[in-house]
Amino acid sequence: MDALRQAVRDRELILFVGAGVSMNIGLPSWEGLMRKMGEDLGVPPDEFIRLGHYLALAEYYRIRRGDLSELVRWMDATWHAGEKKIADSLVHQRIVALDPPLIYTTNYDRWLEKAYDHWGKAYIKIVTVRDLVKVRQGVAQIIKYHGDFDDEATLTVNETSFFERLELASPLDIKLRADALARPVLFIGYSLSDINLRLLFYKLAKVWRGHADTGVRPQSYLFTPRRNPVQEAVLAQWGITVLSPETENPQDALVEFLEDLGGG
Repeated sequence: MDALRQAVRDRELILFVGAGVSMNIGLPSWEGLMRKMGEDLGVPPDEFIRLGHYLALAEYYRIRRGDLSELVRWMDATWHAGEKKIADSLVHQRIVALDPPLIYTTNYDRWLEKAYDHWGKAYIKIVTVRDLVKVRQGVAQIIKYHGDFDDEATLTVNETSFFERLELASPLDIKLRADALARPVLFIGYSLSDINLRLLFYKLAKVWRGHADTGVRPQSYLFTPRRNPVQEAVLAQWGITVLSPETENPQDALVEFLEDLGGG
């Protein structure tokens, strides 16, 4: 933790934010979104989610509907109803207070941006290479790694779009490789079995292996409220340190962790 705290003080930390942070304010899990897709297609939700992995289900939905436009509009409208939500989110408040210079997120929603707006912190949203010209010294960057509702073409939702992300050649991949070479990375809001997380670890390990001569490899960390010794051992070989709190209340664990990380 001392090294992480120092990275926060030095404004060197890269924060990676996953779906668990958005679920904190009531957004659905992937299973919940799949249930919505099943309903739209007239398939009982329990039956639909048993038919395949969520990426394949989303691909099937796109094939049946022609595109994802209607679903994306529903997601945007439904997920962002009620401004009061963000004021009640201690997790988002702690993220803003932590003030990391770089926040990468695989979430499509706007709640990180809304949190920065609510608590009066400047930020620059980066979705495509065009946004890189907006970068300013000392202003936080929120990098929407899997796309943003303002540009439907950037969203990584279905299987085809996810496979395209696997090519690791987009401008945001290049930016991630450059950012992660010398900075520690902290992942929050991810399940240990999350395919997004495993892909990100793969990408980072590939970056580090390809640049072994550039210096000492920066450490990466994953926060999870529950210990899993098997996953800890597997991730350790990839240079990932798993941080699990000693707390009886996992729901409050992330808030307490971020508060501790920021020095109270």
